Amino acid sequence: MGSDKAIENLGQDEALKLAATASVGRVVYSRYAMPAVHLVNFKLDGKDVVFKTRKGAKFGAAVADTVVAFEVDEVDEATHSGWTVTLTGRSSLVTAPAEQERLAGLGIDTWLPDREYFIKVRTQVIAGRRIQRRDLMGDDVADEAC
Repeated sequence: MGSDKAIENLGQDEALKLAATASVGRVVYSRYAMPAVHLVNFKLDGKDVVFKTRKGAKFGAAVADTVVAFEVDEVDEATHSGWTVTLTGRSSLVTAPAEQERLAGLGIDTWLPDREYFIKVRTQVIAGRRIQRRDLMGDDVADEAC
């Protein structure tokens, strides 16, 4: 019995292009030796992820200078299709005034007030996948996914 779905592994350029279309993603990190997920507004800076936190936030302290995963996706429930991109790397609090000023120019639209401190994830691993119904794909892509 065959599937009517095709899964495509995305190249780095395509994964970054898709990730850049979103404004909200999830930071996956360790809190008290357990996995935790935190929703953030973000922008890409090249292949790196930038988001903001507030002064004294436990989340900001937990993710500063540690390896995190960042996940962003889009899902179409009507067609049962979508994509997911995961960027993994070491995060750090940005403290250099010139870099803070440059990152402010990215225009991160935070949904919560008092988010003044930048965290940057220096991406080392990029992974992405797309799932799509075969009847919505071109023949060449559907054939490659088999």
